[in-house]
Amino acid sequence: MESVLSTLEITPIPCLRDNYAYLLRCKSSGFTAVVDPSEGSPVLAALDGRLDYILNTHHHWDHTGGNEALLEAYPQAAVFGHASDRGRIPGQTEFLEDGETIEVGLHKARILFVPGHTTGAIAYHFRDDLFTGDTLFIACCGRVFEGTAAMMHASLQRLAALSPQTRVWVGHEYTLANLGFAQAAEPDNKDLVSTLARAAATRKQGLATVPSSIELELKINPFLRAETDTDFARLRSWKDRY
Repeated sequence: MESVLSTLEITPIPCLRDNYAYLLRCKSSGFTAVVDPSEGSPVLAALDGRLDYILNTHHHWDHTGGNEALLEAYPQAAVFGHASDRGRIPGQTEFLEDGETIEVGLHKARILFVPGHTTGAIAYHFRDDLFTGDTLFIACCGRVFEGTAAMMHASLQRLAALSPQTRVWVGHEYTLANLGFAQAAEPDNKDLVSTLARAAATRKQGLATVPSSIELELKINPFLRAETDTDFARLRSWKDRY
C-alpha cells in the first residue's frame, strides 16, 4: 500500500535537444527508476549509485536510446514497456498490459494503455503524477504515427478524465511552440495568454515548464476539448502543417 508519508522525488533530466527523462526516487526506500532515458550520459550523471527500473512509455529511440548504456552500468535493472513493444524496446524485460500496477518503492503506478502516437504507447499513473511520453504534451498532443485519430482521441479523453490535481510530466519541451498553436486555434482563450507569459518567463530562466496538470490542460489544450475523433483529426492535421 502506498504510504502518504513517503515522497516520490521527481527530477526532470534534459536529454538530446528537447527531451525529458525523469528520475524517480522513493525517499523512504531509496528505490530508483528512470522514465524514458533517451540517452545514457545525463541520466548516469544524475544517478546516485542505484537504478532499479527503466520505465519506457513507447519504443521510439528518443525515449529508449539510453537503455543499453544504463543496463551496462546497472545490469540488474528491469526494463518496462507495453507487451506489444516486445522486440522494439532495448533490453525490455517486463511486458505490461493496461490496468496492471507496478511499484516504485512505496509508490504504486497504474499502467494506462494510450495508443495513437504509437500502437504500444502507455502512461504511468501514480497517485498524484502522470508520465505521458509523447501522448499528451503541454497544450498539445503527439503526432499520430502508428495508430489512428480515433485511438489518439480516445486515449486523450481517458487522460483528461483523471483527477484535475494530477501533475503531468511530458516527454518534450515543446511548450512555447504548442501554446502558439493553441492560441491560433483558440484566439479568445484568456488562460492561454497567462500560461504563455508564465512559460516564456520560465524558459527565459532556462527552467523546464513541467509539470503541467490535468486541470490546466483542460483549460489550455485544444486537443482535450475536441468533441469527436473527426474534430480531433482536423485539429491534428492543422497542427502537423502549422
